[in-house]
Order: sequence, then structure tokens, then C-alpha cells
Amino acid sequence: MGEISLLNEAISALGIMMDPTRIMFLLFGVVIGLVLGVIPGLGGLVGLSLLLPFTFDMNPYTALAFLMGLQSVTVTSDTIPAVMFGVPGTVGSAATILDGYPMARKGEAGRAFGAAFTASVVGGLWGALLLGISIPILRPVMLHIGSPELLSFCVFGLSLAAVLSGGSPLKGLAGACIGLMVATAGDDPQTGTLRWTFDSLYLWDGLPVVPLALGLFAIPELADLAIQNKSVAAGHEGEKMDIRKGQLRGAKDVLSNWFLVLRCATIGAGLGSVPGIGASVIDWIAYGHAARTEKGAAETFGKGDVRGVIASESSNNAKEGGALVPTIAFGVPGSASMALILGAFLIHGLVPGPDMVTKRLDVTYTMVWSVAFANIFGAGICFSFAGFLAKIAVVRISILAPTVLAITFVGAFQGSRQWGDIYALLIFGFIGFVMKRLRWPRPPLILGFVLGGLVERYMFISVERYGATWIWERPVVIVVFLITIWGIAMPAIRQYRENRKAGNVREAGAWGFKPSGINPDFFFTLVVMGLFTASLVISSGWEFGARLVPQVVGWTAMIFLTLYLFLCLFYTRGVRKAAMRDGSGRTAAQSADQSDAHFDIVVDFGDMSPAAIFKRAVIYFAWLLFFFGSAAVVGLLPAMFLFLVGWMRFWGRETWKMTLIIAVVMWGFCYFLFHKILIIPWPQSVVGDMFPVLRTMNDINLF
Repeated sequence: MGEISLLNEAISALGIMMDPTRIMFLLFGVVIGLVLGVIPGLGGLVGLSLLLPFTFDMNPYTALAFLMGLQSVTVTSDTIPAVMFGVPGTVGSAATILDGYPMARKGEAGRAFGAAFTASVVGGLWGALLLGISIPILRPVMLHIGSPELLSFCVFGLSLAAVLSGGSPLKGLAGACIGLMVATAGDDPQTGTLRWTFDSLYLWDGLPVVPLALGLFAIPELADLAIQNKSVAAGHEGEKMDIRKGQLRGAKDVLSNWFLVLRCATIGAGLGSVPGIGASVIDWIAYGHAARTEKGAAETFGKGDVRGVIASESSNNAKEGGALVPTIAFGVPGSASMALILGAFLIHGLVPGPDMVTKRLDVTYTMVWSVAFANIFGAGICFSFAGFLAKIAVVRISILAPTVLAITFVGAFQGSRQWGDIYALLIFGFIGFVMKRLRWPRPPLILGFVLGGLVERYMFISVERYGATWIWERPVVIVVFLITIWGIAMPAIRQYRENRKAGNVREAGAWGFKPSGINPDFFFTLVVMGLFTASLVISSGWEFGARLVPQVVGWTAMIFLTLYLFLCLFYTRGVRKAAMRDGSGRTAAQSADQSDAHFDIVVDFGDMSPAAIFKRAVIYFAWLLFFFGSAAVVGLLPAMFLFLVGWMRFWGRETWKMTLIIAVVMWGFCYFLFHKILIIPWPQSVVGDMFPVLRTMNDINLF
């Protein structure tokens, strides 16, 4: 098919899209997608499930425009809670937290929004463009990619754990192993072995990513705000008045980093086209790429560098275009959301495969234009309301924290809609809090978790079919592994060269027993080693297919952790000395900051004593347990109301009037959204079991 014919089809599809009715439905889908992206735990999957039945009576063009309008922008508005609260609206915005949230705390929420929304629309348009030109040529290429190649891509993604760990690569690699091990929980697809289920039906299908992501990131960040008892942008209220100026500055940041945007958008589109990878990992890979390649990233990423926001946001919007490639060309959904898009194909009599890139290019390019228009409309709406949204950063924490926590609890329940989701949220919330206090990077854990299922599937197939020869007999695998090794070594090499060029050197490290190495971090590492030891012993008795990944991951983690403990106890790192010259030419050796780069959110508690921090942390988690306990007794929605009233009135010291107004508004919002519109099957409670008749009454089915 010639280029002229493709261009004519694209222009014809543009004419189809310009129908006013079709544009109206596209906008409607965009608005719904933006709302769902803001609420933690929801996202495109929930929205598509909700809207799919309404498309039966539409023509294919309108139906797909409606659905793609929603799906394309949930990763645009999910930036809002990520920047404002450090809470991922969807799993695709988790990496945005690392720099977006520190920017908000420095009074630069407007700039973060401007950069994020601009990068989103550019990334989305770039992804749509790549989709439009790649569909006819990618089919033969993708047919030659097998399990060994896909496994090598996953190993490359896991190698980013070293980069996302900053100055603690061994901790990061061990954290990635924790994520991989957690991902193996459930019914093994090869042998049917139940792994790490602890006799719980909830874990038979594995742990959902939603409660894990919210637990690791949302609970610890809200804990820090509650402990500080300050608003998000405390001390920077005056800087937040001119939000429009901040947005323009963020947009200029994107333009000045245009090559980074295109690189990360290409990564997003490329990885999005690999079935199964999805939004959960793409933003981390793009963020890790930026951390490796951008100048000075080791010192500024994770502390409010706008380039981190740009990298994450440009990639997660571009992935929608990439995910459509296997969906359209092969009938293989590139993500869970694309599986519902595939369902829409079948509803409207469209057969994915060769016909979609030959006979039905009008439909295919209509989807391309839908993605492009949706990104433009979504970014425009977000830009318009960013000034209002940024003001949330100065809301009192006594109001903000319980409100966001209440939505987080209900959002986490969307993982599998079982009590186990709330258990997982609390458990990983506590683990995330401890990891943050001990400077264990959390991004590698979520990276390992989201790649765990893919690693296991591709490793089993590769070993069963090719033995060990897949490592050295597949050219693509060899090239990817070489790139991986180079990527791990490159940041250290470049940092060494920059230090030499600037005259910065490190003193030689010293070997010898270090009593200070026996600290809380040391004991936490021992606990983690104990868990991996137990996993190795337990999994050794399983069938080969079930024990393959747990054994490989377990022994790998033990090597990293043993080496880390050895260095903690017997190696003292040299202090960096900087050659500094003043106007007289005097040179002085000065000890620089000994804290290494740490690509995670760091909070300064100021002059608060450790005892005060510990006391407030205990109170914070006690309130979370109160929410959980009361939900078990009276139901999740009634417990939300009790939690909001209790926190704001008795810990936050808000007036009864303010407390009741906010509690009633929030409860009413969640009731109509989750109960009336989404029709959530709420978990059982003691009161509901005592009065089962209440559960049969639709209007008051809250128990």
C-alpha cells in the first residue's frame, strides 16, 4: 500500500472524526476519563467497563471515539493527585510523584502541572503519529519477536532498579527482587501450585497492583503530611498565586527539553506495543532512562526536577498509541484496557488483524485521530482548571489528609473488591513507610512487581523450549543484554568523568569493622534476608515450573543483601572533596553532602524530635486501623463517614460545622459514584450479616 493511499485514508478518517456528534461523544469520554484519573484506584479499565454497554447502538466510528476519548486521558489527569498529594491517581503516574510532589511542596505546583500537561499532549500526539505510520510495517517485525526477546526486554526494565535506587543500587536491586517474589503469589499457571497464598482465596489470583501501589506511595506520603501537620505547600503560599505563570514556565521546560520528550514518548509507544507490559511499568522505564541520560540527574532527580515529570508524563500518554498496535494488527490486547477495546471491536463487527490495516483503515485512522484529539482536549481542560487545583496545596492537612485517605481506601478496594484489598493496602502502606524512613527506594519494588508475571511467563517458555542456549543464540537478546550492562555502568562512568572535570574527587574508602553499621537498616535487611531464606526453603519442594522464578529471584536477592550487609559492617565510604576556588585563587578541600542521590521523596521534619515523629506516626496508623475496624463492623461507606468526622474533629481540631460539611459532601460523592453509578459490590460487615435484609434494599445497601 503506497504512501499516497495511506495519506488519503488518514485524511478521509479526519473528515469522519469532524462530525459534530462524534466530537461531542469524544469530549464526553474525555471528561469522564479526566474525572476517573483524578480518583486514586480508578482508571481507564473501570471507565471502559462502565461505558462499553452504552456503545451498542452507536456506529463503530462514534463508539471507538467515545471509548478512546476516555482511555487516552486518564493518564493526563492522574497527574493532579500525584503532584498535589504524592498519591498516584492511576499506576501510570507513580513515577510522576518522585519529582512532581516535591515541586508542589516547594510551591511549584503550577510549573509541574504545566510541564506534565504539555508533555502529556506532546507525548500523546507523538504516540498517535507513530501508531499511524507504524501499523503497516510493524506486523512482520513483531511476528519475529519470541519469548527470549521479550524476557530480555524485561531484564532491561529490571536493570533500571539500579538507576532508580540512586546511591543505593544494592538496596534497589534487592527491592526489585522483593517485587518479583511478591508477584509470584497465587496459582502457578504452569503447574497449578499455590504459592504464598497463606490459605487465603484472595491471593489465589495474585495480588492486585492497585492496593500495592497505593500502599507503597499514598499511605507513606500522607503519613509525612500528618506528622508534619502542614499543608502540602506550607511556607510557599505566596508563590502559588500566579499559577498561570507557573504553567507557562512548565510548558517552556517541555519545549526546551523536546528531545527528552520525544525519546520518552518513543519508549512509551514502543513498550506499549508489547502485549502485557502496560502503564504500570512504562513510566518507570522512561524515568530511569532520563535518570541515566540527563546531565546532573543524579543530584536533582527525586528532589523536584521538572525533567522527571516530563519523562514520566510524555511516556505514559504515548503508550496508548503503542498499545493499539497489537490490538489492531493481531487481535492481541496490549493492556487490560485494550482487551475491552477489543470487545468493542467484536460488538461492532470489526475483526482485528490484516483487514484492519488493509480494508478497514478508515476505522483504524479514526482511532488514531481520536487519540490525538483526546490528548489535545484533555490537556486543554487540565490547563484551564490547574489554577483552581493548585490551591488544594494550601488546604489545612487536618482536612486534606482524611479526605484523600478516605478516597484511597475506597479506591484500593477496586483491586479485586475483596477485604484482602484493604489488608494489602495497610500492610504495604506500613512497609512503604518503613522503607522510606530507612531510605530503601520504593520504585524498584513496584517495578519488580509489575514485571514479575511477564518475567515468569517468558523465562519458563524460554527455558523449556531453548534450554540455556537462548542467552547466546538469539542476536536480539545479546544486543539487549549488552545495552543493559552498558546502561547500568554508564551513570557511574559519566559521574566519575564529571567529577574529574570539575575537580571533585573522593577520598579512598576504609576497610574495617564499623559499629555504626548495626542500626535499624541493618536489622531490616536481616528480616528481608530471613524472608528470602524461608522462600527458598519452601519453594525448593515445588515442581520445576513453580520453583523456577522463586529460586532464581531468591538466590539473586541473597547475593545482593549479603554484599550490602558486608559493606555496611566493614566498609566506610570516602568523603567527597571539592576543589573550590575563590576570587583570590585559594583552593580549599571541603566535605560535600555525604548523602547519595536518592530517587525517592525525602521529607525534612525540621527540628521535630524522633520521639514526636514516632508518636504521631503511631497515631496516624491507629486512625487507619480504626477505619479498617469500623468498616468491618458497619461497612466501608459508613466507616468512611465515621473516619472523616473522627479525624477532623478530634485530631485535626476542626469545628463541628466544617467537619460535618466536608464529611457529608465526601460521603455523598462516594455514595453516588461508587454505589449508584459504578454499582460496587461492597464487602460484608458484621452489621450487614446481622441484618441481611439491608443488603437486599438497593437504596440503602451500604452494609
